[in-house]
Amino acid sequence: MEEIFKKIESFREDMVFLQKELTARPAIGPENGGKGEMEKAIFLKGFIKEIGLNYEEYNAFDERINGERPNLRVNLSGEDESKTFWIITHLDVVPAGNLSLWQSDPFSAVVKDGKIYGRGTEDNQQEMVASLFALKALKDLNKKPTCTVSLLFVADEETGSRFGMGYLLNNFSLFRKEDLILVPDAGNRDGSLIEIAEKTILWLKFLVKGKQTHASTPDDGLNAHRLGARFLLLLDKELHRRFKKRNRLFNPPFSTFEPTKKEANCPNINTIPGEDVFYFDCRLLPEYHPDEITGFIEELKEDFQKRYGGEISYEVVMKGEVAPQTPPDVEVVKRLRKAIKMVYPINPKLGGIGGGTVAALLRKRGFPCCVWGKNEGQAHQANEYCLIDNMVNDCKVYTAYALL
Repeated sequence: MEEIFKKIESFREDMVFLQKELTARPAIGPENGGKGEMEKAIFLKGFIKEIGLNYEEYNAFDERINGERPNLRVNLSGEDESKTFWIITHLDVVPAGNLSLWQSDPFSAVVKDGKIYGRGTEDNQQEMVASLFALKALKDLNKKPTCTVSLLFVADEETGSRFGMGYLLNNFSLFRKEDLILVPDAGNRDGSLIEIAEKTILWLKFLVKGKQTHASTPDDGLNAHRLGARFLLLLDKELHRRFKKRNRLFNPPFSTFEPTKKEANCPNINTIPGEDVFYFDCRLLPEYHPDEITGFIEELKEDFQKRYGGEISYEVVMKGEVAPQTPPDVEVVKRLRKAIKMVYPINPKLGGIGGGTVAALLRKRGFPCCVWGKNEGQAHQANEYCLIDNMVNDCKVYTAYALL
């Protein structure tokens, strides 16, 4: 491995270059005002050819942008072609958010103190770049992996995977039960966490209707903002009280129910709003199904309306897959443990996460997989950054894994 690791170290500046180019091509879905991932994918396809690798495309048409959402596969054949070692990363990124919180342009990567700053540099470009250069190192040194290695770059991970992994699973037979699947889209700072289970995501949008009136005559109306605030607090209290099971595999070891986004209700101060809209982000332990939560909310809102008046409705913005846990003794877990130890002086541990990845969709279809990465927890943050050392060393883990 010494020869291979030395080769990877020589790629350090090239990896930084690729990060800069990818960051400069915002891959934001139409839900968040973007045009998708195609510009980024076009550049990536050119780069893949330039380093002597080939790709396949599995694009999904999205009528909202009147264009395609790209999914790319890059292969390197191995000694055993009966199974494939997959490394799956996502092309899309979240919006920059409040630009005043950034110290630099989020889509113009800045290198400083061993870090690359920019939107998407850690989530998920760090591992995308690392996996690409792992294949390049193996190819350049003429090292054949023990089994075929396939990189998969998917669209739409940040907003539901309808045009990414969901589309691939519904329309193609890419995966086999014997395949080894790694989704490097979450981790911790020392790289010790191998994720084998995820909480289920449930996003809810609530619409509260009252009656609009002048703020000087509140009795003539029904303040939807106050109703919404009361109902929000009720949800916060009762959901945590009702769904209180604990699972030590996760941190935190319980389901979470967080009020997040809030829409404007009226443009001026001196009007009692007639409508109020807010959102909840729920992360459920595998012990619960999303339908249990929505059923309980139905009961809460009916009682609330009888007591306070008004009208409350909600819609499911996103409902994730309730997926089984990956067994701790499967080959993908064992091999990943060994590969990590060859690069990092740690003893990997198994655990679960609250964030959702495409691993949940794969697990539900019967494909055991791991989620892993050594990262700084910068996903969706202002001033997101990637540690260059993490990117280079994770690349070493992938090459080690491919040769075990």
